[in-house]
Amino acid sequence: METHFAPAERVTESQLTREVRWISGSPVVTGILQNVGEMLAVLDEHRQIVALNESFMKMIGMESPAEALGLRPGDALGCVHSDGEPAGCGTTEFCASCGAAVAIVSSLGLDRPVERLCALRTRLNGEEEDMVLMVRSQPIVVQGMRFLLLFLRDVTRQHRYAALERTFFHDVSNMVGMLLGASELLASDGSCSSADTVYHATQRLAREVSIQKLLSSSLSGEYEPVWRTCTPDEILLELRGFFSGHSATSGKGIIYPDKLPSSRVTTDPSLLMRVLDNMVINALEATDPGGEVRVGMREEGGRMIFSVWNSAVIPMKYRKRIFQRNFSTKEEPGRGIGTYSMKLLGEELLGGRVDFVSSDDRGTLFEFSIPLPD
Repeated sequence: METHFAPAERVTESQLTREVRWISGSPVVTGILQNVGEMLAVLDEHRQIVALNESFMKMIGMESPAEALGLRPGDALGCVHSDGEPAGCGTTEFCASCGAAVAIVSSLGLDRPVERLCALRTRLNGEEEDMVLMVRSQPIVVQGMRFLLLFLRDVTRQHRYAALERTFFHDVSNMVGMLLGASELLASDGSCSSADTVYHATQRLAREVSIQKLLSSSLSGEYEPVWRTCTPDEILLELRGFFSGHSATSGKGIIYPDKLPSSRVTTDPSLLMRVLDNMVINALEATDPGGEVRVGMREEGGRMIFSVWNSAVIPMKYRKRIFQRNFSTKEEPGRGIGTYSMKLLGEELLGGRVDFVSSDDRGTLFEFSIPLPD
C-alpha cells in the first residue's frame, strides 16, 4: 500500500488479538488507563489502537473499546484526511505536518517520549469541527514488545482565546497608531485648543495597550519602559484625575496627602500609574460603603514610597498568595490580575519593591517604593 509518511502495513487480526490480550493483562497499563483523566490510548508499533480509556471513548462517541481496536488515532478521531489513502491515518499527504503523526513516528524512531501540538479537523456525528490537541507519545514495553502510550489533551479553547487576543491587540494597536498620527498632526496645527489633550490621551492609550499586552503574556522583555523625570505633584494630579468619578469610589472616599515630598523620581509614568491605580482600586474594593482609603507619599532611605491604606484585613490564609497570578479572594473568572500586575510592573520593569502588611488593629497597607536619583 502507498504511503506519503508513515508505514502503511497493519498487523493481522490474530496478532491484534494477542496484543489486546497482553495489554489488558498488564496491571500497570490497566491502572494507567483507569486513573489518567485526559484522553489516553495504547498503540502498537503499527500505530493501531489496542486499548483506550473512557475519556477517549467519550470523545469519539463510542460505547465500547472494541469499536476502536485496530484503528489508528486519526481514524478513531474522525480526522477528515485519514481516508485520503487506503491505509488511513499516517499515510496521507497531510500526515507529514500532523503533530500527532509526527509525535508517534518520532517516539517510535527515537524510542523516547515526544510531544507535539496537533491541529485536527475532525468529522464526528456528521459535523466537522476544528480542534487543537497536545499529543504526547510515550514508548513502553509489555511482554517483550514495544507499545506507545498516547496522551491527548484538548487545548482548543486556550488556543482560540490566544488567537482572539492576538487579533484584538493587533487591531487595537493599528487603530491607536492611526489615532496617534492624526492627533499629532492636529496638535502641530495649533488650531484646536483641545488638540494637545487629545494627543497626550492617545499617547497614554498607546502605552496602556502595550502594558495590557504585557500583562496578558507575562513577557516583560516585550515592553521597553519610557523613562522620564516626574514630580510628586504631577503623579498626584494624574492619580486624582483617574479616580475623579471612577465607579470604584461610589459611596467611598479617597484621602490624598496635603503635603508632598520635594524630590523628583525617574520612572515610566504609564507603568507607575498602573501600579498606583491598582493599589487604590484594590483598597476601594476591600472597603465597605462609607469607608475611606488613604493615599500617601514620602521619602525614606533614598527611596520614594507610595502607600495606600484601607481598614479591611487580608485573612492569614490568603497572604502568602496575594501576588500570585490568577489568585483572587473573589470567585468571578478573570480576577487575580491586579496585585500580580503590581509585582510584575513595579518590580520587574520599574525596579522597585512592592509589599504589604495587614493586621486586625491596623488594617492593610500596600507600599511601592522606587529609588530616588543620586
